[in-house]
Amino acid sequence: MAVKQSEQYQLVIRSLSDRIVDAQAPIRVLDAIKWDDNIRDQFFRDGCSKLPDVGPDYYKRRPLSFDPAERLQVFQDIERDITRQLGTFNPVGQIMRRMCREYRMVIRMLEGRGTPEMGRISQELYGSASDAFHAGDPTITDLGITLSESLSNIGNDLGREPKTIAAPDAVAILQERMDQAFPDDQTVRVFESDGIVADAAAGADYIKIRSDAMFNQRDLKILAVHEGMVHVATSLNGQHQPICTFLAKGPPSSTVTQEGLAILMEIITFASYPSRLRKLTNRTRAIQLAESGGDFLDVFGFYRGEGYSDEDSYNNASRVFRGSSSYGLPFTKDLAYLKGFILTYNYIQLAVRKGKLQQIPLLFCGKTTLEDMRTLGQLVEEGLVVPPRYLPEPFADLNALSAWMCFSGFLSNLSLDRIEADYANIL
Repeated sequence: MAVKQSEQYQLVIRSLSDRIVDAQAPIRVLDAIKWDDNIRDQFFRDGCSKLPDVGPDYYKRRPLSFDPAERLQVFQDIERDITRQLGTFNPVGQIMRRMCREYRMVIRMLEGRGTPEMGRISQELYGSASDAFHAGDPTITDLGITLSESLSNIGNDLGREPKTIAAPDAVAILQERMDQAFPDDQTVRVFESDGIVADAAAGADYIKIRSDAMFNQRDLKILAVHEGMVHVATSLNGQHQPICTFLAKGPPSSTVTQEGLAILMEIITFASYPSRLRKLTNRTRAIQLAESGGDFLDVFGFYRGEGYSDEDSYNNASRVFRGSSSYGLPFTKDLAYLKGFILTYNYIQLAVRKGKLQQIPLLFCGKTTLEDMRTLGQLVEEGLVVPPRYLPEPFADLNALSAWMCFSGFLSNLSLDRIEADYANIL
């Protein structure tokens, strides 16, 4: 029996989409750029005074887990077939072609590990600390400095809980919360890992907890919100897409939106706290330092000066230079947190102001990118994209979110300097 044209169209999109998902599978950026433990051990044996021996030769001894030339050709073939089968201006085709181009850039970035090319492509994919948010607006560096100045007046967190929860107990607590959050996807796993730099990291259907990390209840709340209700939720929502399966995978352009959503969730659920925000601003300042010519020792010293232990200073500095040399341009992915928060917040506020509330939940229908939101709205109307199955509570209740954004929009127009003068006698 002949397939209807609309069904045939959906089958074409699904086939091309599945090819992108399969093609990106062997590309694991963070695994390809992380430093081995022996680099850390040698750094401390040298008294934290010598640059880690990381450059092009270091990565040559650690070949990629895929053939770059073969993967480049695969993505080029997919991009060619997208144009042949969908045309030049098809909205879904435009998104998928951009994904193919981004993945080719990722491959070239990884081929350039240890060289300036790694840093240059990283800036193109994830941005630079000197990027402005909008024409005439402050830069990401300016935001980091402004936040740091505000945080300096707060000092240490008031009544912050000590970290008494070891990794095994943290796994059990988070697993219970994930089971409650995703009742239809009981495959979401929480487990220990000793191969990550951060305290925790999320994958498509899991959260990894660093084996030697310690936590408190606030830390676990942030992990549940940030890693679980944003990163895992958007992955699962993407996996439940029947046609546009590419939404289950996040190219670099989606990183800014996804991390921005995660930070926004931390803030509007009152999970964040000053030390957490200080960690994010320090990442931005460290990248800016490296982009300005600072080497690993300079960034390590910066973190020491911020009160971090030598171990934490090393871990944070290695995040900046992973994939690069110890004296080269930084890996700029960590700019996505603050940059993404500002851009995503602005998008939601404008959606409320313009009465386009139906656009907001679509941020969670997969690994989305802000520039695709109008197109995704059209695809939902056409039945090519389904609304998100899992929405965190603040985004499931658009009435409350809208009220919050309306007040926030008004308050942002007030002059804080004028308010400070007026309140001088009462504060």
